[in-house]
Order: sequence, then structure tokens, then C-alpha cells
Amino acid sequence: FDFASNRAFTLGMMASSLARARRYNTVTKAVCSGLCAMRSRSYRAYQPQVVGMRAKRDVAVRMSVQRLSLSTTPQPLPDIANTQVTDLNELRAIVDGWKRPYTPGPLSEEQVEQFFEDGFVVADDLLSNQDLQPVIDEINERVDALANRLYNAGKITDLCEDQGFLSRLTALEHEFPHISVLLHKDGLLPPAFRQLWAAPVLLDAAQQLLGPDLMGHPIWNLRTKTPNQQQTVVPWHQDIGYFDESAWTVLQLTGWIPLLDATKENGCMEVVRGGHRTGRCAKHTCCWGSTWYIDLPDDVIRNTLEKDPETDSVVCEVNKGSVLFLNTQVPHRSLSNVSNDVRWSLDLRWQQPGQPTGFDDIKAPIWMRKNGDRDFQVNWDGWADQDRNAAQLDYVAKQEVTDDEFDTTIVGPWMSAWEMTNTNRHTDAYFAKLKADETPR
Repeated sequence: FDFASNRAFTLGMMASSLARARRYNTVTKAVCSGLCAMRSRSYRAYQPQVVGMRAKRDVAVRMSVQRLSLSTTPQPLPDIANTQVTDLNELRAIVDGWKRPYTPGPLSEEQVEQFFEDGFVVADDLLSNQDLQPVIDEINERVDALANRLYNAGKITDLCEDQGFLSRLTALEHEFPHISVLLHKDGLLPPAFRQLWAAPVLLDAAQQLLGPDLMGHPIWNLRTKTPNQQQTVVPWHQDIGYFDESAWTVLQLTGWIPLLDATKENGCMEVVRGGHRTGRCAKHTCCWGSTWYIDLPDDVIRNTLEKDPETDSVVCEVNKGSVLFLNTQVPHRSLSNVSNDVRWSLDLRWQQPGQPTGFDDIKAPIWMRKNGDRDFQVNWDGWADQDRNAAQLDYVAKQEVTDDEFDTTIVGPWMSAWEMTNTNRHTDAYFAKLKADETPR
């Protein structure tokens, strides 16, 4: 409990105890009156009962006073990572202040309410095949180009051209493990991705949740979840755990867009309902399993975010064309892919202008809508060609780094932000780059 809730609880207990004390006092008086009226029996025989009842009354009063004393004693803070805004009531108030009055748009009033209350909402059938097919075509071209680069470099012997969108990457992975990481690291934003990000229906929904002025966040990702691969399983985390603390109190909106039906079998998302309401960033650890991902243990979610992953989590199966909207504070994860198909998805982000992104030293945000103008044209020049992953690598090493084009490790500033409880090839690469930065040149 925080101070206010603990005090309210204690005062309630005090009132209950005092009521019991009054009842004991009433009974004591009744017994005494009865004794005085009874002349045939000795008062002395009843004296122990009276004394005992008075003793119970005194104990009840003392317990009430002790509880009141406890209620005014500051309670220890939960294990939170926040250092800039630490008042627990202020953090809750910031989250409560995100809620906006309903305005008409693709999301219903109930969906908008759910987003602010639960931290997420699934908007069914928001996008058409016409919206998504250019993205799928672009991914096929990327996979084909990557396969040819690997083939020409002697890394693979089979281009697997007989495979399609849902299977080719898995076939290529048999020859070149971790090929999906290379696609994830490609930080150049192709035209089809830009078109989807700025789709009017997505911006209309984002405007309902954020307001009429929208910025595209510098972090976007193409997710390639190949079957039965641990490195594509994402553990519980808050997205703000990857960002600088300056953005921990900023409402940032993620649109998670699957490019096929996302099911529990192929590794859909799971969200802890209401896990954002405390406004806290819990202490994560790094790095989970064989991945570069930060991790949020179940007991930390319970103790710090006041939610139980076992009872408060929601498996979000999302059909193709639907979008899962969530904020960057709500804990979530993606499950294992135990199907035979690659589960493809994009995650895109928006926020209000003039607020920190948490990646300000790496890449700036981009204007996507001003004053609710649906005809606003996004100026992608320069921004879309700035590779965020390359900038991220340079930021970590603090100098220009010549990277192996087939390097399948990922490093980032979050690796120094959290306690490192597990090391793997990604953390080894991170420390190697830090060490190289210290070496005189």
C-alpha cells in the first residue's frame, strides 16, 4: 500500500476496533446494572467477568492506537526504477491524465475507454488486403535480396526459391542460422512500410488516443518469428525499459500489425491488463536466454506493477487486417511459434510532438499529422534512409563502427541500463564494442 491507501485501511480498522470496544463497554454496564439489581447473589462472584470485559475493551483501544501510529509511518517504496519522478501518487496521476475525451473515428467509445483502462485494445478489420499486400511484397523482395547476398558470399548453397512468404525464411535458416536477425537489423524504411505507417485509418485511430498532432517515433520493427526459435520469443517487458527515462512518463502508442492471422500457436502477443496504471517502470534484467531482450520477472510484475501475470494476462489473437494498439508502459510478451509458418508482423509507434522519445540522441521523430489535417504529407526525405540500427550501434560504441554485414548480434543502450543477469553472444558483442571504444586508435 502507498501512504494514502494504508492510512485509509488503518482508519477503517480503527473504527471497527472502537466499535467493538463500545460494545464491550455496553455489555459491562449491563452486567453491572444486573448485579446491582440482584440482591440474592453476591456481586463479588461476578467481578471477574466485569474485569475481563474491561480488559478486552482496553486491549481493543490499544490496538486502535497502535494501528493509527502505523498508518503515519512511511512505508517502503516498491522496487521501481523511476528516479526522475518518484512520487507514487504523481505517477498514477500522470497515467490518469493521458485519458482524452472521445472523438469520432475508427475506434468506438468502448475501445478508446479500454485502451486507457487496460493499456491495450484490438481494433478488428482496420486494414484491408490492399493496405497490407504492398508490405508483404516488399518483405518478399527483402528476403530474396538477402538470400542472394548470402549465396554470393558463399554463406548458403540453396536460394530456396520454391518456398513462399510463410516458409522461405525458415528454409534459409537451416543453412544460415539467425538469418531473421539480419532482417530485423535492416533499419532502412522502404516505401511500402512508409505508406502503411501513414495510412489515414491508422493516423485517425492514433489521433483518437493522442490528439490532432502526431509524430512517428524513431523505433519501428519488422518482426520475423520463425518456428521453434528461442531468439524470436520475447519475454515479459515494458517497452519503456528500452528507452531513456525522460520518456517514461510520455504516452507513446504502438500499433502491432500481424501480416497473417496471429494465433496462440504461431506466437501472438500476450498483455498484462492494466499493468500500466501505477505509472512505474519496474526493474528489468538483461539479457533473456540467447536474445538481446530485457526481461521482467513475474514476481516483479506482481510486487511493483501490482498485477499478476497468471490472472491478469490476456492472450491477444489478432486476425490479419486487425491491429493491436498498446502503450509502451503495459507489460507484454510474444509466445513461442510452434506452427509450421513464419509469423510476420510490424510494430509502428506514434506520440505527441514536443515530448521526449527516449531515443532522442539516436534518431529524431517525424511529423505525421498536424492539427488533425488528413491531407498532411509526411516528408520522408532523409529520415527514412537513416538506419536507426546503425545509429544505435554508433551510439553504443561512441564512434563509427565498421560492422560485418552478416553479423547476427544486436546491441543497444538498454544493455547498460539494467542489471545483467545473463550473458550470451549479444552481450559479448556489446562488451567487445565498448572495449574497442576504449582502445587508442
